[in-house]
Amino acid sequence: MSSITIIGTGNMARAIGTLAVAGGNTVEVMGRDQSKADDLAKALGGGSTTGKWGAVPAGDIVITALLYAGVVPVVAEYGDALAGKTIVDISNPFNASFDGLAHSGETSVAQEVAKVAPANSSVVKAFNTIFRNVLEKGRPSVFIAGDNVQAKAGVAAFVESLGLRPLDVGGLKMAHWLEGMGLVTMGLAGNGVGHWDFALGVDEFTG
Repeated sequence: MSSITIIGTGNMARAIGTLAVAGGNTVEVMGRDQSKADDLAKALGGGSTTGKWGAVPAGDIVITALLYAGVVPVVAEYGDALAGKTIVDISNPFNASFDGLAHSGETSVAQEVAKVAPANSSVVKAFNTIFRNVLEKGRPSVFIAGDNVQAKAGVAAFVESLGLRPLDVGGLKMAHWLEGMGLVTMGLAGNGVGHWDFALGVDEFTG
């Protein structure tokens, strides 16, 4: 099993943390509001602990369960405390009307994280195409992107421990397109599907 630190105390932190504990992983929670971090760790159970904001995370895999605008600044703030860690960005940088990405150019939050993260850390994009309610009650596929093969393998093993299917889409530059897939899920929820109880996945056809 994996050792996980979740930076953030919101709904996605709770959803991923709940699955992580159920999957037998070691979970640490960090939040700017220490009381919220303590409350979430207590709610997760399974021996979940809290760490001090900005300190070296206990987990080998560090999940930034934050709104997109906060991810890069927080990684920069943590600085060398993230050395040697696998940093997992789960955010979606949607614009205000949810019909485009907030950033311009062919980049992504994960790629921008890699620019400020310690050189010996690894960045992986994952979980961003899944609505929180589906993560809580379904078994969706988890698309992952990253440049470090070993780091992606570690994240894939963690995903499998949650009872979910990891699907590697390639290098970190593919994180831009995963954010686009996140945008597609929003379009489907408001139009062709018409609700939030679905997830994108892959059907394989042989023969």
